[in-house]
Amino acid sequence: MQSFNASPREFVASAVRNRALIYNLVKREVIGRYKGSMLGILWSFFNPVFMLAVYTFVFSVVFNARWAGGGQSKTEFALILFAGLIVFNLFADCFNRAPGLVLANANYVKKVVFPLEILPWVAVGAALFHAMISVLVWVIFYIFVVGVPHLTILLLPITIIPLVLLSVGVSWALASLGVYLRDVSQLVAVLTTVLMFLSPIFFPIEALPEQYRPLLKMNPLAPAIAEMRDILYFGGIPKISSFCIYFAACSLVAWLGFAWFQKTRKGFADVL
Repeated sequence: MQSFNASPREFVASAVRNRALIYNLVKREVIGRYKGSMLGILWSFFNPVFMLAVYTFVFSVVFNARWAGGGQSKTEFALILFAGLIVFNLFADCFNRAPGLVLANANYVKKVVFPLEILPWVAVGAALFHAMISVLVWVIFYIFVVGVPHLTILLLPITIIPLVLLSVGVSWALASLGVYLRDVSQLVAVLTTVLMFLSPIFFPIEALPEQYRPLLKMNPLAPAIAEMRDILYFGGIPKISSFCIYFAACSLVAWLGFAWFQKTRKGFADVL
């Protein structure tokens, strides 16, 4: 039975070696999502615009919400909330799709020449595209209601790398489990909802009682959400030590997910 390389070096080399294929599949994935609609890919822009408008109205007008420790701007809560949701939606998109990645591409399983391990990269790439559109919408709205964004926004490509690694690592693990355990997709749907309310999206970590903060900090999305808010809205720079620890942890998750996928993929053809 064929064996597949699961080394850390192969984890990086596979993505580099197949970068052209990944790019083309991401492009096809993004365009295919809106195929047949009148506005086409423009929906990727209008969807976050609509959601940001809804959040702004609901939280600034209906609930008159204010961010703890923030200012008195009516749009502040919506901007801060949406910044956190960009992170969550990127991860949730990959998280929800992961269990069906191999199942949805069963025709590739028996093709020896096709690198199955790139499927999570394709899913993450498509989610990243939509996340960047959401960031663009956020920036346009910020300029309109607040002014020129902080220069720290230039750090976004760097700070989002750990989130990408976390997403692809979890996707590899779930894509493999989804082949052998079809109930995984149902469990993931429930966990996504739980994860959203246990993430510091609607509130800052500091708003929790001291004894509960360590529990929330165990959430793998918490650092990414906090960093996204800091660099986009508050103009803060992530602590290098914290970022390095988070990057290392996400890199480990990514490699473990890749290793699990490579070790278990030899049985995909038999199950499918």
